[in-house]
Amino acid sequence: MQNNDPQSPGGAQEPGQPGASTASELDSLQARVAELEASNAELRETVLRERAEIENQRRRLHRDLEQARRFANEKLLNELLPVYDGLESGLAVEGGDVASMREGIGLTLKSLLKVAENNGMAQIDPLGQPLDPERHHAVSMVEAPGVAPGTVVSVLQKGYVLNDRLLRPALVSVAKD
Repeated sequence: MQNNDPQSPGGAQEPGQPGASTASELDSLQARVAELEASNAELRETVLRERAEIENQRRRLHRDLEQARRFANEKLLNELLPVYDGLESGLAVEGGDVASMREGIGLTLKSLLKVAENNGMAQIDPLGQPLDPERHHAVSMVEAPGVAPGTVVSVLQKGYVLNDRLLRPALVSVAKD
């Protein structure tokens, strides 16, 4: 008599029997688990590399931003150097008449205003214009015959805007009602 019990020693298993397919399924599942573990390890490695790359980019961005802050005024200061040179050479002149000194100061002022304009700054000179409380600060009201009330009749100190943003309002005198 032949023992067909798969659990007993010496028992033969035929391919169609449940014991044979279980071993095959187990091998297949173990292979699949190994495959998934390898895939998982790859994904972990990829995530770690991407995190490191993001951190490196963050550091580079921070460094570049810091450099930009430190040297943001470089262009402006380079443009101001001729103004400094003009002022220094004007101060170095011994003697000289007032007219030539005044002319030199005027040229230096023009140079300075040009540098300011190139960098987005503009003067507010509201003489003869209606008072604009957003850009003008009225410090006094004066009698001004023939001038409409609320009109700027004198500018005590010019105002300035930087790219349409007020830096300093113009100090003005305004015609009375």
